[in-house]
Amino acid sequence: MRLTIGADIGGTKVATGIVDEHGRILAKIKRPTPAANSDAIADVVGDTIEELLERYPDTPVDGIGVGTAGFVDEERSTVVFAPNLAWRDEPLKRRLQQRVDLPVVIENDANAAAWGEARFGAGQGTNYVICITLGTGIGGGIVTDGSLYRGRFGLAAEVGHYRVVPDGRRCGCGNRGCWEQYASGRALIAEAQDLATTAPTRARRLLELAQGDPSRIQGAEITQAAKEGDAAALECFRAVGHWVGLGLADLAAILDPERFVIGGGVSDAGDILLDPVRESFIKNVTGRAVRRFSDIRTAVLGAAAGIVGAADLARR
Repeated sequence: MRLTIGADIGGTKVATGIVDEHGRILAKIKRPTPAANSDAIADVVGDTIEELLERYPDTPVDGIGVGTAGFVDEERSTVVFAPNLAWRDEPLKRRLQQRVDLPVVIENDANAAAWGEARFGAGQGTNYVICITLGTGIGGGIVTDGSLYRGRFGLAAEVGHYRVVPDGRRCGCGNRGCWEQYASGRALIAEAQDLATTAPTRARRLLELAQGDPSRIQGAEITQAAKEGDAAALECFRAVGHWVGLGLADLAAILDPERFVIGGGVSDAGDILLDPVRESFIKNVTGRAVRRFSDIRTAVLGAAAGIVGAADLARR
């Protein structure tokens, strides 16, 4: 049995698992992320890796893969910039290899999750997959001809920040009109809160779930209400689904994938989200009268995708 270790570093938690060659997580550890302290973050990752190695002392581990939010350099060794962590030009690979005598690969977390879905999840069966993670923002990963596409400098697939509305809503990246301002979990919440504020009668169920306070409406309440058939919640998903489909249509025009895999918390709504996404995609994709349409599916690995993908990249 060939084992590798995958770590997924987020703004609130570090999740590390030991993974076999079939993408199965045999053991997992979670720790809070000390996001404001760069040294402490690396120490937490190193601690979880060492703890897993101690659990399997007699089984060789081939390598370690680490997925982290932010820009990772072309050598897969340094975290150039991580907006939600205290990392700037962080030599994470070198720091971890000082603690464990194993090969280490550092990768962007969305890329790692995309690779996990492509290898062991909803992307299996095709070599041309684009994975989109709809969370607070939008993450992306591109698998083309069976390989993870990283670009010349390792910064490819930041799809949430291509601009769909010139001079549109302000984005945290410093630009305006980025796709994630219209098609993310944050956009879904903003749509529902705005509806509840301006048309409270129509948004009665959403307000009931939020104890009458529009500012307390979050993704879980919107999804619950939509699954109950609430018209206001369904309207919010249609609005966001339109923007998701529009963005996928533009990506298809450039990259022509066989399959899109949609993950992240917003995708928990299933076809409530995907139906308007598919409708918008077909309506807006170029050459729609003659082309073959990309398949659009929900991700299946969930929160495990980052660990599984990072571990498999280390194996390679």
